Amino acid sequence: MNWLPQVPPPSVPSVPPPMPVAFSGRRGEFFDLVRRGAGLEFVTLGFYRFWLLTDMRRHLWANTLVDGDGAEYTGRARELLIGFLVALAILLPIYLGYFLVGLEAEHIQAFASIPLVAFFYVFGQFAIYRARRYRLTRTVWRGVRFWMSGSGWMYALQASLWGLLVVSTLGLALPWRTAALERYKMRHSFYGEVQGGFEGRGWEFFKRGWWLWLLAPVAMYVFPLAPFVYGAFKAVEWRWWLSGVRLGGVRVESSLPRGALIGLYWKVIGWVVVLALVFAAYLALSAALVASMTGAPMADFFRSQEFAKSIPLLALAAVGYLAFALAVNVVIRIYLLRDLWVKVMGSVNITGIEAVRNVATRGELAGALGEGFADGLDVGGL
Repeated sequence: MNWLPQVPPPSVPSVPPPMPVAFSGRRGEFFDLVRRGAGLEFVTLGFYRFWLLTDMRRHLWANTLVDGDGAEYTGRARELLIGFLVALAILLPIYLGYFLVGLEAEHIQAFASIPLVAFFYVFGQFAIYRARRYRLTRTVWRGVRFWMSGSGWMYALQASLWGLLVVSTLGLALPWRTAALERYKMRHSFYGEVQGGFEGRGWEFFKRGWWLWLLAPVAMYVFPLAPFVYGAFKAVEWRWWLSGVRLGGVRVESSLPRGALIGLYWKVIGWVVVLALVFAAYLALSAALVASMTGAPMADFFRSQEFAKSIPLLALAAVGYLAFALAVNVVIRIYLLRDLWVKVMGSVNITGIEAVRNVATRGELAGALGEGFADGLDVGGL
């Protein structure tokens, strides 16, 4: 008899299933954070926002769990404040110079505004890139720091040229612009020694939301359509962008539905309307109070235009407006920052995470001046 030993079939290495991203932060905790921050912003005339922004980043970073671990945000509010003050010292002379030129030559002021707007657009793109570089170098996951190389001015040049193409094509080139700029940013982004990448294509973005480009002109004139169109556009953009992000062998996929963000924008609109009504009622009560202090009937007080010269009324209106603006910021931070973050991160699945479990540290810290420029030009993000 011939006996052949039975050899077991070769084992096929198992592929780990996609890993969902989890968020562990409580909504009430974030609300208390922004509510207290808004109160301190009111007292400090807005300067506390650097500390509030730092606290919000720490909360969101630490509670976003990838493979069971959250990231650490190591930025400091003092860095942001110093960067903002330095940027302000650079930007203020530019504003002042334009103002003086406008006074000296009013007939060319309209033409002078064109190069000023062009300069600030290019400078704003530079600030966006440098602010992203700052945030990456202040983000640490499992003891390894993210970092970023590349030139902010090169990015600004590309963004400006693509911007001209978007304007000339009435917005149709926007997906290709976004894809090109994301490729530049991601290939210069690193996690330790692992280089990032972006595989999204402009045509894919356009195919997913081509109908939104058709509805956009209508939504500009029919307001009730605007939150639907914009919310759907942002959901399509988030899903397309996340699904194109790569970090070495790590792949990201998103399943965010098109309608996932529409309700958030409607909630913000509803709260802004309510706060505006409260602000209008406050102004009416303030006017009645000031009129009663003068002893004149309210009709005569407004008919004589005294209300426009009343220092107490102007002071009350300024205090009320500041409170209104800060309350709107609280609403935006709750719905369009925290809630949007949770919805977007909840749609993410990650594969290949094992490729970055043993990564050597590289990269250096970037200064906060870019973040300061972004804040000064109001182009900063989270």
